[in-house]
Amino acid sequence: MTGRILTSPACIAEGLDWLARREPRFAAAHALTGDPPLRRRPEGFAELVGAILGQQVSTAAAAAMRARMEAAGLMSPEAVAAADETALRGCGLSAAKIRYVQALARATLDYRALAQLPDAEVVVRLTALPGIGRWTAELYAMTSLGRADILCAGDLALQESARLLFDLEARPGERALRAMAEDWSPWRGVAARLLWAYYRHAKGREGTA
Repeated sequence: MTGRILTSPACIAEGLDWLARREPRFAAAHALTGDPPLRRRPEGFAELVGAILGQQVSTAAAAAMRARMEAAGLMSPEAVAAADETALRGCGLSAAKIRYVQALARATLDYRALAQLPDAEVVVRLTALPGIGRWTAELYAMTSLGRADILCAGDLALQESARLLFDLEARPGERALRAMAEDWSPWRGVAARLLWAYYRHAKGREGTA
């Protein structure tokens, strides 16, 4: 069983209502941010490549690499597997990212079957591949597969947002945020979307102070 899948803004609204009744701070955050976006992306190879490109770089840098790969016709498993390092390096990829995207291209992952697996098994299957850690696997499960109860606890923006919203002395690490989020199940994926929205709100407020 895959569990609940987020397919529409109505799903987000249902999760927000549940979270607001469970934790008043979520109600306060929602009042400030409005409804967070669904953030659904397509499934498949290109989106996992995008997640790999986003590891440890800015959003702008990841987008630039992806745009270059798309322009070069390097967003299919066949093209990436056949590409030489020079072509991928020309798109801005580091040696490590080149290894990771080519390993993914050669893994012959069954994306349709992956989408039918339970949350935990999705993470296990993806993290077995080179260069895909838990953050990348959970991000793919959240945004491409729409899993309602997955939260990327290793995401720094989510950790900082939790610190701000819950008035914590220090930013919670991955283990601490995962423990906090147990109380937000079965809507941890919606909580993550709200925390991202609250993070943007808080940082925007700081910028105008």
